[in-house]
Amino acid sequence: MSDAQFSDIKACVFDAYGTLFNVHAPVAHAAASLDGKGDDISKLWRQKQLEYTWLRSLMGAHINFWELTGQALEYALDAYDMNSPELKERLLQLYLELDAYPDVKPALEALRAKGLKTGILSNGNPYMLDAAVKSASIADILDAVLSIEDVGIYKPDPKVYQMTLDHFGITAPQVCFVSTNAWDASAGAHFGYTVAWMNRFNMVKERLPGEPSAVIKGLDELPGLIS
Repeated sequence: MSDAQFSDIKACVFDAYGTLFNVHAPVAHAAASLDGKGDDISKLWRQKQLEYTWLRSLMGAHINFWELTGQALEYALDAYDMNSPELKERLLQLYLELDAYPDVKPALEALRAKGLKTGILSNGNPYMLDAAVKSASIADILDAVLSIEDVGIYKPDPKVYQMTLDHFGITAPQVCFVSTNAWDASAGAHFGYTVAWMNRFNMVKERLPGEPSAVIKGLDELPGLIS
């Protein structure tokens, strides 16, 4: 990785769920109600949530991320014989108050201090994103919160990644895109972004088009990449 790849960055744009916000926090907060099955339910919930975004995009059967997240949760709870309206409602409400990772706010502040624009580019619908941003107290250090609902299809469709360019009026290489999801990082790089894949969880690299320019372990490493 050459530092020159990060020398003309104008905006740093982040995936939201799994990158800035801990998607497993709701189940962790409700663990006492899940009979020791919390980790498995949370992993399956996340798996189905992502699968449904891809499958619905391919099927041309779009619904917003809030509805889709509820359907993925129903699947996960059914799989472990724990589906009840009360439990589902509790977990969904907790999803609106996701914990931000501890490195999020300091990194955003450091990037803004460098004169960079900051933003979110997410599958989430505006209602969900607004709730998460407010819960994390980061609204005042974000210049944009972009939802795929404006184009009506989920990542990794190129129309989603184009939203950042249209909003900020910059070119793809001038965007530093950060995602914990390896497939999202590859797709962003394939689109033309300068990508820092945040491999927070020691995941294996995807076999997909698009090569991230850097791999980082946490957001604290990001400001130092950008000259």
